[in-house]
Amino acid sequence: MEKVQGEMEIERWERSEEISDAEKKVIQEIWSRVYANCEDVGVSILIRFFVNFPSAKQYFSQFKHMEDPLEMERSLQLRKHARRVMGAINTVVENLNDSEKVSSVLALVGKAHALKHKVEPIYFKKLTGVMLEVIAEEYPSDFTPEAHGAWTKMKTLIYTHVTAAYKEVGWAQYPTATL
Repeated sequence: MEKVQGEMEIERWERSEEISDAEKKVIQEIWSRVYANCEDVGVSILIRFFVNFPSAKQYFSQFKHMEDPLEMERSLQLRKHARRVMGAINTVVENLNDSEKVSSVLALVGKAHALKHKVEPIYFKKLTGVMLEVIAEEYPSDFTPEAHGAWTKMKTLIYTHVTAAYKEVGWAQYPTATL
């Protein structure tokens, strides 16, 4: 694949490596424990995301002015969004063996966030990174180097599919925003 200079870093991050059957199993085993605490873990992910990247709150009228993590934790709207995020990830994890279903779910997420919510795609890269941090901290005995590698591929899979949907709908800002 040819790349224009300057796009090299973006292309390298966006390229999704194939997730092996063994890695899918590791992801699904860890996720079953994570999803058992779906709302609490989801809230932890979103709070860390908003604390680390406060500019992301601009897309959420219900809690964009909240600064205190305890106030965020008590927000019913934030909890509702955490459940939605975790539900979408759950659908992806449950369907890792069905690439069409994974593509379809993540395309819907990407298109909604591009067209309806006008969220810059870079926030998905940031959110998936935070998701990995929180899961690793909450489940340290499960998060072996093998698991970290599998989840890194999962993170890339999510970002790749979501940003593909942004490209498909002609997102004007894509891919100018980089970390």
